[in-house]
Amino acid sequence: MPNLHLYSAIQLSLLGLLSGCATQAPQVEAPAKTVTVASSLGSEPQAQLEAAIAPFEEETGIDVVYEFVDDIANGLIARVDAGNAPDMALLPQPTLIKTFADADVIAPLSTFLEATDLNKAYADTWLDLATVDDEIYAVWYRASVKSLVWYNPAAFERQGYDIPRTWEQLIALSDQIVADGGTPWCLGLESGPATGWPGTDWIEDLILRTSGPEAYRQWINHQITFQSEPVLQAFNTFQKVVLKEGYVKGGAASTATIPFREAADPLFQDPPGCYLHKQGNFIAAFFPPEVEARIDVDVFPLPAIDERFGTPLLVAGDAFVMFNDTPEARQLMEYFTTPAPHEAWAALGGFISPHQDVSLEAYPDLVSQKVAQILSDAEVIRFDGSDVMPSSVGAGTFWTGMVDFTQGQSAEEVTKAIDDSWPE
Repeated sequence: MPNLHLYSAIQLSLLGLLSGCATQAPQVEAPAKTVTVASSLGSEPQAQLEAAIAPFEEETGIDVVYEFVDDIANGLIARVDAGNAPDMALLPQPTLIKTFADADVIAPLSTFLEATDLNKAYADTWLDLATVDDEIYAVWYRASVKSLVWYNPAAFERQGYDIPRTWEQLIALSDQIVADGGTPWCLGLESGPATGWPGTDWIEDLILRTSGPEAYRQWINHQITFQSEPVLQAFNTFQKVVLKEGYVKGGAASTATIPFREAADPLFQDPPGCYLHKQGNFIAAFFPPEVEARIDVDVFPLPAIDERFGTPLLVAGDAFVMFNDTPEARQLMEYFTTPAPHEAWAALGGFISPHQDVSLEAYPDLVSQKVAQILSDAEVIRFDGSDVMPSSVGAGTFWTGMVDFTQGQSAEEVTKAIDDSWPE
């Protein structure tokens, strides 16, 4: 028979030892709440995004961890295939939203967001771009407004030039600048492996202005070809600018070697090396630091050509999608539907939001406010065509075709080569 007194004494001794250990052991904290977000943002815009999300992290205690992916499309597809998808990602193309939605690897927002809230926050165009099979899958965060012409208001005032309101006035102004001994346009197509893309923006804007949004829709979906009349008309209209003697600084052939980031710099020379530059709002991030908004630089929308189609707006943008449906990811997605993170980045500059409730006062300068107003007022908005085409075309032969065009190939030759490259 066991010695019960001894057994009880051992029990008490062990209980006391365990009790002492319990009071002396360090407390084990609960695992930190995190959300991983993948994007291809460069260091500066990523820092701005981090600053915009800092209030969310402070309020919720959720740590947002950024993961840079250089080739966002192929990089994310590889990670999904490997079972290593980030919680969320910032996508630059509606086609990627559709790709991941069709593969059933991103969550529809209807599982946790009210449709009425999204309808209040975004215009139908932006919601349509995030919709696949009647489900909304993305929250748009950043817009690139592309149908802009930049100019130096001080130089315009000295020369007595007026802002053109029609295409005819724009061409007349260009002719006047040449007659006065100046060069109307700056254009740079060089962008490393993406060389040529600024030229595609010209063609897209011109199709919208000469043939309208329905022809544009058919074209980007390859229901009409690059060799069709609407596209050839746009190329021929562009030719009257880029290939006209004296119209482009350095001549058309030089544009393929002029970096797009530096192409606008001659606007700010004295006298100006050029007076007009068509580019998206993001180009302002590359202006010389001494350039002041509304004093040294301002914008106006690329004018209408056919009054039937008005002044449509070509845009690009970035949208958040959710791969892993976690409570933390849901909270962050909900945060992006509110004006707060949009206004936070807007205040830092170089950012335009598609969110309808973002105040114009959130933007730090009058030019940014003007661009935001142009976006808000636009009656027709269409997404960058090259971003929704198959990548072999939109990020391949269309880009290289614009270089070939500026080097002297005909519109017929260029468009045939692009059509021949379209995947079956």
